[in-house]
Amino acid sequence: MKLNSYDEWSSLKEVVVGSADNYAQRVRDLSFDMFISDNLTGARGYYPTIRVSQDGRTSESPERIAFRQRLADELVEDVEGMADTLRSLGVTVHRPLAPEKFDRGVTTPFWSAPVTPPLNVRDNTLILGDEIIETPPMLRARYFETKFLAPIFQEYFLQGARWTTMPRPIMTDNSFDPGNVATAAPNVEVPLEPRPSPYDVGLEMLIDGANALRFGRDVIVNISNANHALAVDWLERHVEGRFRIHRMHKLTQSHIDSVIVALRPGTLLLRSEGVRDYLPESLRAWDVIVAPTPALEDYPQYEGGDPIPPSPYIDLNLLSIDESTVMVNDACKTLIRTLEDHGYTVVPVRHRHRRLFGGGFHCFTLDTVRAGGAEDYLG
Repeated sequence: MKLNSYDEWSSLKEVVVGSADNYAQRVRDLSFDMFISDNLTGARGYYPTIRVSQDGRTSESPERIAFRQRLADELVEDVEGMADTLRSLGVTVHRPLAPEKFDRGVTTPFWSAPVTPPLNVRDNTLILGDEIIETPPMLRARYFETKFLAPIFQEYFLQGARWTTMPRPIMTDNSFDPGNVATAAPNVEVPLEPRPSPYDVGLEMLIDGANALRFGRDVIVNISNANHALAVDWLERHVEGRFRIHRMHKLTQSHIDSVIVALRPGTLLLRSEGVRDYLPESLRAWDVIVAPTPALEDYPQYEGGDPIPPSPYIDLNLLSIDESTVMVNDACKTLIRTLEDHGYTVVPVRHRHRRLFGGGFHCFTLDTVRAGGAEDYLG
C-alpha cells in the first residue's frame, strides 16, 4: 500500500515494529543523561547498561552481566510477541535492519557514541500523511538510527511517498538548551560544564517524532526547550498549507505519548485531569478518560532495589488498532479495566521490562498506513 498515516486511531493497515536485538551493550553519554528523566514524576530514570571503561573492560560481575543479558533477551521476546500479535490482527508488519552484534559505534567529525538499536522507531521519524520526515535526533547514539529503516522508507518512496530529512545537528555540548533545568524539565540533566568545541554553532534543532500527536490535518507538538522550538519553526514552514501545527509548552520534557493518547475522534486518554490545561482550546472540549493510578502489582519487582521507574504511567503508551480496539500491556490491569469499562476492546500483550528499557507499544511502532485521511478535527 502507499504511505497514508494522518492520525493515531483509524484502522491500522501497515506498521513498522522496532527491533531490540543487541540492546544490552550500551553506554551512557551526555545527550542520554539529559533525556531519560520524566519531569512529571521527579523520578530519576534507570538504564540497564553494562558499563564499559575506556580500556574496554567492565567492573560488572559475571552474575550481574548475566542478569542484565537475561532482561535484554526477554525484551526481544516481548517485542517479537507484539509483532506476531499485530500480524494475527491482519496488520502488515515491517521490520528494520538489525544492527550487528559487534557495535561499530557512531563516529562523526565532532563526537563518537555507541549505536542504539532501532527499538523505539516512533522517536526519530514523523509520518504526516504521505510524507516520511526524519527528525533531528535528541541522542547522539541514535544519530543514524533511521538508516536501519531505509529499505522500508525506500519502498514507500518508490510507491509515491515524499521522503524528507530535517537538518542534521552537529550536537556539540553547546548545541543543547541549558534552559531545560530552570524552565522546562527540572530533572533533565544538562552539562554543568559544557565543553567548548571548534564546531560549536549554538543551539540547534533537536526534536523527536514522539513529541507530536496527529489529528488529521492538525498536529499538536510539545515544546520544552529552544531546541524543540527551532525544530517546530522548521516544521511549520515545511508543512504550511498542508497541516496546522499547534504548540503546547512544557507539558513534559519531550515525548507526550504517555501523557496524551487520542483514542478516537472526540475522546482522549489523559495521564491526569491537569493535562487538559495544556491542550489547544479545541481539544479541551473532547471527552476525557483520566488514567487510573497504576497499582504496584502492575509492575514487575526486581532484586536489589533496581530500577526506579522513569514514570508510573509508561503503560499509557498504548497502540490503537482502530477506533474501538487498543493494544495494552497485559500487566496493567487497572488501565485495561478502565478502557473496557468505556467500551474499548483491549488486546493484552506482554511487555515485562518497560521500567528498565523504557518505551511502550506506541514507542515501538511507526504506523505507516491507516485508513484515515486529512480530516479537520480541530476546526
